[in-house]
Amino acid sequence: MTDVEVQEVGDKIVDVLKTIYDPEIPVDIYELGLIYDVFVNENKEAKILMTLTSPNCPVAETLPVEVEEKVQTLDEIDNADVEITFDPPWSQDMMSEEAKLELGFL
Repeated sequence: MTDVEVQEVGDKIVDVLKTIYDPEIPVDIYELGLIYDVFVNENKEAKILMTLTSPNCPVAETLPVEVEEKVQTLDEIDNADVEITFDPPWSQDMMSEEAKLELGFL
């Protein structure tokens, strides 16, 4: 894949991530700031580095699997892997302006 193709696939992945919502907060996981990075390689593999709102998040087991499954629905991706990190820990400061507005923080 060329750099342009990788960027286009990355954009498609972000579009998919914006369809996944935290069940406790009515904002998608991308706008919440839970996605730290998205990597795509020429082998049609994606790696998503993400966090959760807390280590005790009730969807800690299911949300990463949902992310992997939805990203793998893209024709350009054969395999998706989610890595969970708590470094840095998530905070409300990581939310987009759109998310803050939606939740009444602005």
